[in-house]
Amino acid sequence: MVLIASARSNSPPIVLRHQTSTMGFFNNLKNKVANEIKGSLLKELGLGGDPEPLTQEKFEETKPDELRKDIRMISGCADHQTSADVSNVSSFQLPDPAGMAGGALTSTLLKVLYADERKLEEDLSFTEVLMQVRNHLKKGRYSQIPQLSSMNPIDVGTKFDLVPDTATGTRRAVMIGINYVGDSPGELKGCWNDVLNMKKYIMDVHGFDEENITVLLDDGDHIEPTYANIINAYKKIIEESSDGDAIFLHYSGHGTKLRDDDRGEEADGYDEALCPRDFATAGMIRDDDLYDILVKGCPDGVHMVSLMDCCHSGTIMDLPYIFRADGEQTEMILDPDMNIEAFIQQITGKLMDFLEKVLKQ
Repeated sequence: MVLIASARSNSPPIVLRHQTSTMGFFNNLKNKVANEIKGSLLKELGLGGDPEPLTQEKFEETKPDELRKDIRMISGCADHQTSADVSNVSSFQLPDPAGMAGGALTSTLLKVLYADERKLEEDLSFTEVLMQVRNHLKKGRYSQIPQLSSMNPIDVGTKFDLVPDTATGTRRAVMIGINYVGDSPGELKGCWNDVLNMKKYIMDVHGFDEENITVLLDDGDHIEPTYANIINAYKKIIEESSDGDAIFLHYSGHGTKLRDDDRGEEADGYDEALCPRDFATAGMIRDDDLYDILVKGCPDGVHMVSLMDCCHSGTIMDLPYIFRADGEQTEMILDPDMNIEAFIQQITGKLMDFLEKVLKQ
């Protein structure tokens, strides 16, 4: 290929043969290194023809340090499940500043956390918090199973913490609630309330300052939760955060499933996705987008927790470890439904991004 450039419309074309040759060399080198790294990682993990099963120990030994980040997600249901919008949450006995409707996950989680906060003599574990949430949902005849996923394995028998003591820096949040007003029959009632209730909780209990909380609601008074505004809010909180800071992300709205369009990391062949207010024209925010912006982009030393109160949200951040509060699972495990080989492809892609920066310097 020969690149042709022109400084002005009436200037003669300049043929950049040397640049083309350099670009070709760089692309060949990058692809060769990518294949070498991927092959090596897959071999170390016991994939790619090796009959030995993948173990957590082998996975952790091989995982690059740059992906050993403190990123966790609490989701309201498994990928194949839907999440409920509750018309009256008065039974949850929340210090509710917002109204009577709310998401089932947000409302039950707040009920459990506020009750735990009042019992100073005891601290609930991750398992206890999620199982209590599940039991409350079950009593309300909701079938959804809450899940905890993470970049690193977590001992779910240890104390539940939304923000750990080690996060001594600035605490920032992006909170999104979309009721889809006027979009019958898809209109929801409780998403604004979810955000306002959760905002009060993180300010009162975890010391978040209002100036560090970005709220997006389709109520006409806040930032509109459009595709562009959500993406920009996520990028901004990543750019502003550094070692020692804490990030809290809360999404309450519709979630959906779309055919996996490129990476192949989904065992069921579908991407999970968020539905912004303008999804009909701007499209959905896929799990691949969330992974690229939030997971790959998260600075070292930053603690991130994401609360996803929407349908099909079980693996919407593509984190490799999972704990399902189904009463059967007792510890966090590598997600058996994740395509680990494709996850390694994501790791390879991040390493290639780094290599590209180095070679261009």
